[in-house]
Amino acid sequence: MQVKHFNIGLYDANSYLINGKILIDTGMSTEGLISAIENTIDIKNLELIILTHCHYDHTASAKDIAAKSGAKIAIHKDDAPLLENDTITAAAMFGYKAPSIEPDILLSEGDRIPIGDNEELEVIHTPGHTPGGICLYEAKSKSLFSGDTVFPNGSIGRTDFDSGNRLQLTESINKLVQLDVKTLYPGHGEVTSNDVNTQIQFSLRMSKSMLL
Repeated sequence: MQVKHFNIGLYDANSYLINGKILIDTGMSTEGLISAIENTIDIKNLELIILTHCHYDHTASAKDIAAKSGAKIAIHKDDAPLLENDTITAAAMFGYKAPSIEPDILLSEGDRIPIGDNEELEVIHTPGHTPGGICLYEAKSKSLFSGDTVFPNGSIGRTDFDSGNRLQLTESINKLVQLDVKTLYPGHGEVTSNDVNTQIQFSLRMSKSMLL
């Protein structure tokens, strides 16, 4: 699996281009991300944009990139109805209105998304940060795209936004500790391959401690 990591703006989520045709999350800096993609591939080769959850810093550029590339947009079915809510998407916090996005594909737990080279992304429903948050696991390379569920060094997603739920987040992270993860591709922060399974265990302990 080939992964190209983009982070364009200070507050943007990370974006990941996989095998030159799948984009995970889009951030907010539309022109900058389009330019970065076009410096890497012919943007018309982009087939699918997967949004790990509905928050504005992950979704704002999706509609424009889809229009320019022809790519379809996918998001978990529980976050799809929230995409145009200024408060739940945190768009208002950034001083914007939520983008008008109509996803083409509604994802569910256990869906498998082919990405080429006999590889696929498994959809893991990880609510807590948002109701329809997901992580994506690629088993051959043991790669986890964790959105805002877990971050490096035991950090975890916030649950103090509207529709956040700490108990759900803890249960979601408990799913992730069952995986064998070599490389973590988080929604924010640096990509890491440093004993990732232990880092996720730390995230679970952190989340559990905040339930007390």
